[in-house]
Amino acid sequence: MNKDMLEVNLPGLNLKNPVMPASGCFGFGREFAEYYDLSLLGAIMVKAVTEAPRRGNNMPRLAETPAGMLNAIGLQNPGLEGVRRELMWLEKYPVPIIANVAGYTEEEYVRVAEKISESENVAALEINISCPNVKEGGILFGQDPEVAYALTKKIKAVSKKPVYMKLSPNVTDITAMAKAVEAGGADGITMINTLVGMRLDLQTGRPVLANGTGGLSGPAIKPVAIRMVYEVYKAVNIPIIGMGGISTAEDALEFFYAGASAVAVGTENFVNPFACPQIIEDLPELLKEYGFSHVKDAVGYAHR
Repeated sequence: MNKDMLEVNLPGLNLKNPVMPASGCFGFGREFAEYYDLSLLGAIMVKAVTEAPRRGNNMPRLAETPAGMLNAIGLQNPGLEGVRRELMWLEKYPVPIIANVAGYTEEEYVRVAEKISESENVAALEINISCPNVKEGGILFGQDPEVAYALTKKIKAVSKKPVYMKLSPNVTDITAMAKAVEAGGADGITMINTLVGMRLDLQTGRPVLANGTGGLSGPAIKPVAIRMVYEVYKAVNIPIIGMGGISTAEDALEFFYAGASAVAVGTENFVNPFACPQIIEDLPELLKEYGFSHVKDAVGYAHR
């Protein structure tokens, strides 16, 4: 494998390859480290962190769908101090760490972002704005451009590391959200988060998930993700890390064509724990097959 053809440089992220596990589908890497050397990865997006530990939603909170799954985990995590301990465990791997930050108030986001950005092995922050803003009646931070702009600006003011805003697809105009976070100073965008979905139990007539609705992920959402990355690439001048239904190197290449500079693999990790290293291994030959000498030459190819 020609490793040089996969190197990607993004704000705060010098990646030996453009493939990483998506936040929420990898935990903090301990289980996957039993399967393969995490040093193979381009980067690691760790599980979301909130200020205090969270137990998450009631069970059941996972449900399979014909082409993916629904989840309503509810941001279960060990809190800021617990995540710092996990980050210490990850120090053994020479891989950039992207810390995912979540919260229910603007103030919580800012406090967590400032503190977690001080961790030496955190290379960048990914801000999960698909959380309900409790001070604004529960509307998601990622559904209002003005709110997203203000949050981005405040996080950028305190963060010691580059900031990537994770966009929700559950909006009317994804480009408006992208432009808002770019105006707020975001160094990059990750997209897309899950789509809101539901399953019903035919015997009870009740939702399968205790939370009612959940986030739909997996192959079913890939066409939506590709379309949104394609639109956002034309609308902003900051890099995109694309995600949403990626299972193979061919899927990753499609995201590069749409405009993503790197990709994150989510649900496929549950199907195949070797998904990320397999995509990394397959990418060079696939790029050569389509006439590319470097992965960066494929970025935005669909727009040429």
